[in-house]
Amino acid sequence: MDLSTVIGIVAGVLLLGIGMASGGSLSTFWNPPSIAITLGGSFAAMLINFPLSQFVKAWRAVRWAFFDRTFSPERIINSLVGFAEKARREGLLALEDDVSDEDAFLKKGIQLVVDGTDPELVKSIMDIEISFLENRHRSNQMFFETWGSVAPAFGMAGTLIGLIQMLRSMGEDLGALGPAMAVALITTLYGVILAYLIFIPLAGKLKIRSSEEIIIRQVMVEGILSIQAGENPRIVEEKLKSFLAPAQREGVGRQRRQEGLDQQGVGVNV
Repeated sequence: MDLSTVIGIVAGVLLLGIGMASGGSLSTFWNPPSIAITLGGSFAAMLINFPLSQFVKAWRAVRWAFFDRTFSPERIINSLVGFAEKARREGLLALEDDVSDEDAFLKKGIQLVVDGTDPELVKSIMDIEISFLENRHRSNQMFFETWGSVAPAFGMAGTLIGLIQMLRSMGEDLGALGPAMAVALITTLYGVILAYLIFIPLAGKLKIRSSEEIIIRQVMVEGILSIQAGENPRIVEEKLKSFLAPAQREGVGRQRRQEGLDQQGVGVNV
């Protein structure tokens, strides 16, 4: 689980709650009509802007803001280097049975290589997969960015509605102007919270997750093409490690050395 997302939401709600409660009761900030205008109105606008299928896709994608991917670049590089070693020893056909438990994208690439597909065609097919993956991710990001831009607008609309109602009753009861103004401003508050604590940060986290996955896919493509070209496994490892930050590169080396020791039956004290 990505603790930063959980901590951020919980801390944001908690700090806002403390700030609201410090000046009086939290019930002051509870106003169902304002919620209906801000959340309901922005939701209706999103229905106009996006098809229902995008709602389903976007909410499914939200889980990646709370959970890390199940595979890491280091693990993928180690798998690819292992495939390169086996391909040099036993040939490309020996890889067919080793990719059943791997990522579907990697499995597809290895299968294309095993089938003898031309390297340029392999790269073209994999690049198209990456391009469409990026487009799907971008549509999910745009969904929450749009909601983040719409919510404050409906918050302002609710405030305007409240001001109009307040001005119409100004001659009847001047003592009610202050409370009426407070209620009118609550909708703006709701819109700001929804936009800048929920929707826009979610879009930002999904963008980060997308960039991480795209890099992993690019590592896979480069590794698959290197295996097909019959490159030395050590060269393959060094080439793929260039995609990573220095600290991550050391992690790849340590993991491969550990795997080598385990295969030799050497005990390692941690």
